[in-house]
Amino acid sequence: MKKSESSFEAAIREGLGNYPKRLPSRFIYDKEGDALFRRIMDMPEYYLTNCETEIFEQQKVQIIDALEPLGEGFDLVELGAGDGSKTRILLDEIIRRDMDFRYLPIDISQNALSGLSKKLVAEFTELEILPQQGTYFDILEEMQQWKERPKVILFLGSNIGNLLHPQAIDFLQKLRAVMGPSDLLLLGCDQKKEPQIVLDAYNDPAGITEAFNKNLLERINREYGADFDTERFIHWETYDPESGTARSYLVARESFEVTIPDLDMQVNFEAWESIHTEISQKYDNRTLEWIAGETGLEIAASFTDSRGYYKDYLLQVPK
Repeated sequence: MKKSESSFEAAIREGLGNYPKRLPSRFIYDKEGDALFRRIMDMPEYYLTNCETEIFEQQKVQIIDALEPLGEGFDLVELGAGDGSKTRILLDEIIRRDMDFRYLPIDISQNALSGLSKKLVAEFTELEILPQQGTYFDILEEMQQWKERPKVILFLGSNIGNLLHPQAIDFLQKLRAVMGPSDLLLLGCDQKKEPQIVLDAYNDPAGITEAFNKNLLERINREYGADFDTERFIHWETYDPESGTARSYLVARESFEVTIPDLDMQVNFEAWESIHTEISQKYDNRTLEWIAGETGLEIAASFTDSRGYYKDYLLQVPK
């Protein structure tokens, strides 16, 4: 069994075998999940991608200005580059200035890296791109040995929002441990805003986000022969404006039993029992300052879109 499948199996056994039930959102992203997320990014209600794109398009000069003190050369390291559509805006500005840099996208998927590399090299023939296949921290630990050039680490798309505050602190502490004194981190954070705007982004009237979350169950059906009937679940979204936490659930409409033959599992659901599938943490300046302080970093600059919905924070090691 493949490693990713083994991890998924462990998550199913643990998450559906306990109470309350939960499944990690990272397992939504198979081929079908990726396609659904591309549709989500095109929804009018899902503002995040457009907001960060606007920031890069309108403020790329200011963002790259902040990198000038790095001197003769640096490595631009991106954690989870995706299709590179937003990053290419920054790459274009860096190349236009004839700055000395290398682009190092990190991803667990070699297929994703190959596609990204082919696309970017076709557009930027002079780009030096060094794809790094593996987990974030395995690669970053290797990079600790590369001390001749400072690093600019990109963690965009509000991916930090998939972590609750204690997990985010742990994640950033690990990042801080592999950062040198001149290294920088550009961190994309969705901001707290009118609660209904947040709810609509994760529970759209067309039902795309519902299908996205239900893909977890469909994937278990496809890969392990389960008999989940997704129509027996409703998709439910909550948002706590105090903590800034949006949570997604699949809620059973009635009592029933699900069989997962390939895992030799039977899972019982009571009426209105839930499966927690995803969190999307929203930030404000005070929260980000606190988390940065807890991880040995400080805010050097921030860049926001015209509506104040989203911010990219530039974090540095205190001087």
